[in-house]
Amino acid sequence: MNAAESKVASAAATEARAALYAEMSPHHLTPLWEVLHALVPPQPNTPCVPALWRYDDVRPYLMRAGEVITAEEAVRRVLILENPALRGQSAITQSLYAGLQLILPGEVAPSHRHTQSALRFVVEGRGAFTAVNGERTTMQPGDFIITPQWTWHDHGSEADGPVVWLDGLDIPMIRFFDAGFAENGTSAQQQITRPEGHNFARYGANMLPVRYDAPHGSTSPIFSYPYARSREALARLERDGPVDAHDGFKLRYVNPATGGSPMPTMATFLQLLPRGFSGKPYRQTDGTVFSVVEGRGRATIGRGDSQWHYDFGPRDHFVVPSWHTLSLSASDECVLFSYSDRPVQQALSIWHEERLA
Repeated sequence: MNAAESKVASAAATEARAALYAEMSPHHLTPLWEVLHALVPPQPNTPCVPALWRYDDVRPYLMRAGEVITAEEAVRRVLILENPALRGQSAITQSLYAGLQLILPGEVAPSHRHTQSALRFVVEGRGAFTAVNGERTTMQPGDFIITPQWTWHDHGSEADGPVVWLDGLDIPMIRFFDAGFAENGTSAQQQITRPEGHNFARYGANMLPVRYDAPHGSTSPIFSYPYARSREALARLERDGPVDAHDGFKLRYVNPATGGSPMPTMATFLQLLPRGFSGKPYRQTDGTVFSVVEGRGRATIGRGDSQWHYDFGPRDHFVVPSWHTLSLSASDECVLFSYSDRPVQQALSIWHEERLA
């Protein structure tokens, strides 16, 4: 076949394929060969992009939200941290949600429950509280608090000023499975039936009741992890050394009954970067949301030939998408909280990590 004949044959094949696609489309059929490489890429190809939210930029909008709508009217007065590449989807990664919630003195965010698991990480203020299934915990900066799926929870404030916390939920993941349910409480605040700290006293001393019955299913029986205890553990690690070249000193929060993640869909971490730390790059398949607790540093995020450099300070937030390299450095001693969908990936045996030289 000469060049002219080959060109004619190619045009005929293209025309025949176009006709086939057009005729079968009304039957809701599509050819795999046209999309195979996008469906099964050679490596993760997330549409998400890195992003940084500086707290000094975000906070004025939170305070203005406090002027125009009450916590009761809003149910939850939250500004969503939307990934710039996922606008309108209420998502910071394709599986995770993040938002900053504000409650003012005397307000109540009314009781409800839902199948989505939620975490709270206190960013600013002290003296607000969360109640979970009849027990309250008072919020302090840096505290990590869980509202397990399908548990009644409400928030209130007896503080003198505003209290702000990071909300992390698996909303996009539950939406993917079409498995979301929610129910509003019959009263704004649930009845308190146990003293504050009961969950930690019962389950937080490396001991469990002899006849243990998980109160929240596969979620940790502890729903409040105080920052003071976690920070003390990091300080002890720093004293004892050695430092990890990629992570500094990094711990994961655990369910004391199983040793696994505190929630079945989200893993949570706290890490300390010593002053002057310059971390080696790494990448992981779980896109991760970071909240800066203490100190100042820089996150360098890379993908292919693209790089993003984010100088961060206290109360800033940033996201590192799946399979983007991350290296962290610290001008001051830094403490970072983070969460990701790692438990789900590990359960499916698809989690992958590369620690680079």
